[in-house]
Amino acid sequence: MQGLDGVTRGQQNRALGISTLAFTVCFAVWTIFSIIGVKIKQDLGLSDTEFGILVATPILTGSLSRIFLGIWTDQYGGRVVYTSVMALTAIAVWMLSTVTTYEMFLVAALGVGLAGGSFAVGIAYVSRWYDKDHQGTALGIFGMGNVGAAVTNFGAPFLLVALGWEQTAQVYAVILLITAVLFFLTTKEDPATKQRKARGEKPKSAFMQLSPLKKLQVWRFSLYYFFVFGAFVALALWLPRYYVGVYDLDIKTAGMLAAAYALPGSIFRALGGYLSDRFGARRVMYWTFVASVAICFFLSYPATDYVVQGIEGPLSFNITIGLPVFVALTVALGFFMSLGKAAVYKHIPVYYPDNVGSVGGLVGMIGGLGGFILPICFGVMNDLIGVWTSCFMLLFALVGIALLWMHFAILRMEKAAVGEQLAALPELPELVQLHGPEHAGALGPESARKRGPRPEADNVSPMHPAQ
Repeated sequence: MQGLDGVTRGQQNRALGISTLAFTVCFAVWTIFSIIGVKIKQDLGLSDTEFGILVATPILTGSLSRIFLGIWTDQYGGRVVYTSVMALTAIAVWMLSTVTTYEMFLVAALGVGLAGGSFAVGIAYVSRWYDKDHQGTALGIFGMGNVGAAVTNFGAPFLLVALGWEQTAQVYAVILLITAVLFFLTTKEDPATKQRKARGEKPKSAFMQLSPLKKLQVWRFSLYYFFVFGAFVALALWLPRYYVGVYDLDIKTAGMLAAAYALPGSIFRALGGYLSDRFGARRVMYWTFVASVAICFFLSYPATDYVVQGIEGPLSFNITIGLPVFVALTVALGFFMSLGKAAVYKHIPVYYPDNVGSVGGLVGMIGGLGGFILPICFGVMNDLIGVWTSCFMLLFALVGIALLWMHFAILRMEKAAVGEQLAALPELPELVQLHGPEHAGALGPESARKRGPRPEADNVSPMHPAQ
């Protein structure tokens, strides 16, 4: 990949590599409650609703902080902001090991959640090292840091069994602090921040950074991310509990199977960035949503016993998704989510190059709120409905809404792009002869040539490659 003028390949690789490593560690910390939360639930005798609130609390802080951290990154540069976030989070994670009550766990979890805010910082920092033709791939590679969820689901259970949950939190805190120091020592200011400081320019005000958020397009992107990222985080947190409750697995096995879901949901994000650069982000979003609708439909079907009145008497049979099929479906779901996460963020530096931090922060915030809201909804639905697959029923409805909104928005944008020329076309094939050049207001050969090909995009620029 080529960078901007004056930026060497080595500087590119160093910025991208250390940023991805830092995000991986931050994401592992952010999802730590998916494992230690199961032990805390047993120790404190929590309900599913209380457990859902506990594991979702760090996601709340990580989500809400993204928009502010994104703005500060635009103003002061990612190097300083990223380092500060990791150092403060390390302190909060260490403090987590000292609390004993449910209420104090919630308070400590708010501080742990700052790790999730690092995403908005990293997106803004990394994007400034690349030109727009390669930002999708670069941001896809950075987004592979989501693999931190798999690291926690796979590794934390072994630490938990060997050391206990308190020492597990302390190990995470030390690793995060070391990462913060390493990041600060090995990175430099991004080109945009460096040039602005060299010219003596003051950073834009927070109000100016927030101005693009008035556009409906930004909020539509946010809904997409609410599913592809928010639901990804929610399932990464919820699946260990799901495996233990539905399939009666031990915590280590449940953690490894949850990691099998989180792993493709992370490492294939780089592929999603490449495909977005190659084929367009809109097409990748269609792949993601259509596949996710199908997968969530099958996952939402509860185990059911049927009795059919046959010729010779009642016939009984059962429909149940076995463990191997369930694991395969969740892995496939994680794969398509990873493509969608990269595709969403392909749009932002293209459409809002001067506001990547604020726009990316808002989109990340809404997506992160999905990781906060959905686990709580999963727990409440379990307590109220009493059906394990109710969590996938909710996801099926969510992705269905996102798909429909995207599709109709695209149709509306395309119709607006052709405008009056589309209205001039005949409504019925048999009326074509009445719309020849001799008829007033008709679309003749010359005007048809001016009309050109059908536009491909659904947003700001009708022919924009990001779509």
